[in-house]
Amino acid sequence: MPREADAAGGHPQVDSLEVKEEKAGRDVSARLGAVRRVLARRRRYLLDGRPVEFATSYLPLDIARGTAIAEPNPGPGGIYARLDHFKEEIRARMPSPTEGKTLRLASGVPVIHLIRTAYDTEGRAVEVCDTVMAADAYVLSYQLPAT
Repeated sequence: MPREADAAGGHPQVDSLEVKEEKAGRDVSARLGAVRRVLARRRRYLLDGRPVEFATSYLPLDIARGTAIAEPNPGPGGIYARLDHFKEEIRARMPSPTEGKTLRLASGVPVIHLIRTAYDTEGRAVEVCDTVMAADAYVLSYQLPAT
């Protein structure tokens, strides 16, 4: 989000960050190839002081433990500078009570739920990022090759 917010003239910031090892949930485990434990990176983003997004990245411990990815600041380009391609699933829906509270949403405002799976150059799924965004704060714009 920071690059997009800067381009739009907003002031982005991360107001909370948590990095810890934990058991992988069923969906995350399946997407990552049946891993049992992951490094989870949770963060909430603000735009001009308003919560607009929260995301959790899940990475297999065998590739994340002891690397810069396990640090609060993973270095230039973040974790995406180290990946090859992505698969995204996007849906719009009404927020859960917890999501509405976390994003301080007004009644009736939907969320955009994006699940991105990232792959390395050998085709291994190496990250699942589960993101929930305030739908009234985002425009999703894509350029895709025709072939």
